[in-house]
Amino acid sequence: MSERDMLILYGSQTGTAADNAERIWREAKCRHFQTSICAMDSYSIADLVKQKYVVIVCSTTGQGDPPDNMMKFWRFIFRRHLPTNSLSQLSFAVLGLGDSSYAKFNFVAKKLHRRLLQLGGTPVQAVGLADDQHDLGPDAVIDPWLDGLWQQMLQLSPLPPGLQVIPGTELPPPKYKTRMDTSEDVFVIPDSNFDSSLPCSPVNALSAPLLSNERITAPDHWQDIRKMRIDISASSQSYQPGDVLYIQPVNLPDMVEEFLGMFDMSHDSPIHLIQNHAEIPLPQGLPNPCTLRYLATHYLAITSIPRRYFFQLLSHFTNDELEKEKFEEFTTAEGQDELFSYCNRPRRSIVEVLADFIPLGNLNIPLEYLFDLIPPLQARAFSIASSASVSPGVVELLMAVVSYKTTLRRPRLGVCSNWLARQQPTNNPVNVRVWVRSGTIAFPGADRPAIMIGPGTGVAPFRSFILQRCAANIGGNYLFFGCRNEAADYICNEDWKELCNRALLQVFTAFSRDQEDKIYVQQRIREQGKLIWRLLNEEKALIYVAGNAKQMPDNVKEAFVDVVKLNGNVSQIEAEQYIAELEKSNRYQTETWS
Repeated sequence: MSERDMLILYGSQTGTAADNAERIWREAKCRHFQTSICAMDSYSIADLVKQKYVVIVCSTTGQGDPPDNMMKFWRFIFRRHLPTNSLSQLSFAVLGLGDSSYAKFNFVAKKLHRRLLQLGGTPVQAVGLADDQHDLGPDAVIDPWLDGLWQQMLQLSPLPPGLQVIPGTELPPPKYKTRMDTSEDVFVIPDSNFDSSLPCSPVNALSAPLLSNERITAPDHWQDIRKMRIDISASSQSYQPGDVLYIQPVNLPDMVEEFLGMFDMSHDSPIHLIQNHAEIPLPQGLPNPCTLRYLATHYLAITSIPRRYFFQLLSHFTNDELEKEKFEEFTTAEGQDELFSYCNRPRRSIVEVLADFIPLGNLNIPLEYLFDLIPPLQARAFSIASSASVSPGVVELLMAVVSYKTTLRRPRLGVCSNWLARQQPTNNPVNVRVWVRSGTIAFPGADRPAIMIGPGTGVAPFRSFILQRCAANIGGNYLFFGCRNEAADYICNEDWKELCNRALLQVFTAFSRDQEDKIYVQQRIREQGKLIWRLLNEEKALIYVAGNAKQMPDNVKEAFVDVVKLNGNVSQIEAEQYIAELEKSNRYQTETWS
């Protein structure tokens, strides 16, 4: 094994870790490292004792759990009998991808870093903790972290004589090669076959019929919330409360047509993908051959906000020196404020960035570089709001249709929610590519009381749990629900009425705009302080919080601290420690989203 061999491993529920691992692989090649890359569970972990340098990119799922494709690696690396010097030859770096709205932010990366230290490994630098909540996204941490990584790596393993770091001003080879067969004007892509004997996954997704799409908020209400019913009976896979349904979205037709209109080439001729690097396999689940129309519709995240590398590559495909200078400025540390103002603050999409420049006739993007410029369209996860005991073979979702304004003229639209909201199965059959995975909340099997705080669509996982428990006549369910108006967006009200009448459920509502002074769920929690303290202290109740990550989770936690302080007759510090212990023991769990 060469002294300049580098291994890059990644683990994630979605493709974000793989994307960042590929970026590290690309930058390592620019520094002439002999680099291999693979998912963690695809690597023979016994070979780690032979490795000199390893970089690991990993995300955190659930309440501090490793993602599916690093479970085997995780279990092995934490075996108790492993010698404390077993990785003494290894120099390592760990990059975590996380979301600071969760209590166990980047927990997997932190724990893995400590474990590699325990086994004798030497850190090249401190663990990187990228945060989706940052205004500039995870790149705000990843970019400087990588700069530090390469500085340290080149000190540990200097460049061989006669070699220099390949600068960013040179165009790197594309991830894949492509060949378009223009002799065939219209290529029909066959439907992928679903194997019901295999578990549902991004590669083996079930094409599931959409049974219904019903708006459940008032027609004149500002927020459009839908109740979706999807038939998953063709899969042998069932689900439990707390599980999520991943949906592979489709880009909206108007955005697809705008994107296709920028390319003076056939949109429907077959495109053959050819492997260009032994370390980078062709993408799983993407038909080969496909078409540019298929890529723009089903595979490329054309409405995502571009990352810095997008502009670095784009600088190679313009003949205008001012444009080239601007693109290059966006890739520098000094240009980050301007990049934020241009892209991140207004949420400007890749399609819109290209539209700003392509009409000038200066961009000539080669087809094969689309896979480097534009990331894959990621599946969206929705908490399942139904119970398999009540609705076997059917999944129900509560989905807010995302639409908001920025400084840009066109409203920002959530890709998945707007695409789904437009589908009307009563007019035409609609199939959706889906698969089920464990969610971030783990509900108990025991019959302990459950205190649930779920404003808006945050109530979805609790509806699943409540329906399941009440189907078995298990009470002790306490739901705090908040919305703006009782008449406009009190979703699932009819469900709650029946269960309350059966004395299986108590609901405490906060309708913030139905009176002059706004009322939120945290106020209702304080009002029910004596009940909550009795449930926590005497009956060892569990607390679950789900909803928007902005302010609600922190406000709710402060309310619980106040409840413990007042009713437990303890100090502020002791009350905070009490809630922290609940979190540590998974008696206080949170599921949030941006």
